[in-house]
Amino acid sequence: MEQGEAVTSHIEPVQTNATPRRPRILLAASGSVAAIKFGNLCNCFSEWAEVKAVATKSALHFIDNTTIPEDVVLYTDEDEWSSWSKIGDNVLHIELRRWADIMIIAPLSANTLGKIAGGLCDNLLTCIVRAWDYNKPLFIAPAMNTFMWNNPFTEKHLLSIDELGITLIPPVTKKLACGDFGNGAMAEPSLIYKTIRLFLESQPLPAGSNA
Repeated sequence: MEQGEAVTSHIEPVQTNATPRRPRILLAASGSVAAIKFGNLCNCFSEWAEVKAVATKSALHFIDNTTIPEDVVLYTDEDEWSSWSKIGDNVLHIELRRWADIMIIAPLSANTLGKIAGGLCDNLLTCIVRAWDYNKPLFIAPAMNTFMWNNPFTEKHLLSIDELGITLIPPVTKKLACGDFGNGAMAEPSLIYKTIRLFLESQPLPAGSNA
């Protein structure tokens, strides 16, 4: 795994063959115990696509860095600030938004869901979402306790982000990490991967997307 690598935004030469470049996928994790599966998720996608990853401070509590593929750069809030020192420097959350063809937040915690629905942007992940170009797809895979998932605020927040065009990969019913049984567990990484791959393969990258 590489950390803190600068994001480049130069123009690449136009490809002269018919082979399209690999999709650029931005994976993000927020503070849910389901983040223990984030390395698995990164591995699923890195074999097929170019992958960069973002994790909140809370998510890092659950992520085992040794499970992140060596070719995947993991960005944190510290990278957002350390990569900028003066006017004219690249702004990390903008560069990541420009780079990505698609963003997937998995797991999406109740807290980060509420922030996105309210337009808050107090860390690298939420700044990317606030600056997102909604001509490009953004998927979420929530993970939370059943009572949190069934809370009226959750329904309101999901309606708000649905208006933005964000696509939900629903949670599943199982025994949760807290011991409760019910709906709220994050969809398995394999299902998230299959969902995104089918979506992207049904919608080829737009012309001129090699830049």
